[in-house]
Amino acid sequence: MLLVIDVGNTNYVLGVYHKDRLIKCWRMATAGVRTADETGIFIHSLFDNSDVKASSIEAVIISSVVPDIMYSLTQGIRKYFGIEPMLVSVGMKTGISIRRDNPKAVGADRIVNLVAANEIYGGPAMVIDYGTANTFDVINEKSEFITGLITPGISICADALTQRAAQLPKIEIKKPRSIIVKNTVGSIQAGLVLGHIGQTKYIISRLKEELNLPEMKVIATGGLARIIDPDKKIFDVLDPVLTLKGLKILYHKNK
Repeated sequence: MLLVIDVGNTNYVLGVYHKDRLIKCWRMATAGVRTADETGIFIHSLFDNSDVKASSIEAVIISSVVPDIMYSLTQGIRKYFGIEPMLVSVGMKTGISIRRDNPKAVGADRIVNLVAANEIYGGPAMVIDYGTANTFDVINEKSEFITGLITPGISICADALTQRAAQLPKIEIKKPRSIIVKNTVGSIQAGLVLGHIGQTKYIISRLKEELNLPEMKVIATGGLARIIDPDKKIFDVLDPVLTLKGLKILYHKNK
């Protein structure tokens, strides 16, 4: 079995693959400073409380955009699973060409998502990942990563409002029934969510137009993707575990 770990700024997700089937998935908050022992014991405990045994894990692959926790995470895996983890990096075999000024600056999560999109859905395709930041990345029919945008995520925008405006409350992030709202909470929800929906539609439209790729597939992932398109009118594909699929693909390309 293969353990895949995607470490993001807000959450990290762990999944267990048995051959091509994802049989377990856990999501948790990305913690601050933890020791290797704390990290290793914690991950091992997930298996202790499931029907999958830690001893069945044969390999581990990790994608991370949080360098500060990588030492404790990799050491914890080595110590408590007895496995040398594979780390996602630009030098890996990916099956895609990164047409960027500085390929090494591209986040590991973006590479993983594009690998999954290329292998599973084919190009041209746009991958939109809704997380701490929102990323809009495009791969063409030649498996080339040709452009990408980064915008602040919905949660960051919500936090900024409450931190910088003393009288604005923290709110649940959800799409309002109407843009016509009559209270402060509804006003914030409408502004945040409908504003991001408008942003999403505009960026998709402009990229399709300027790249002359009107039939480009739009693939969405990330924790807040469903809020953006609950009526299934914006995205061609909503794949919540796209990153985990990409990690599995990368592992088999590089083992």
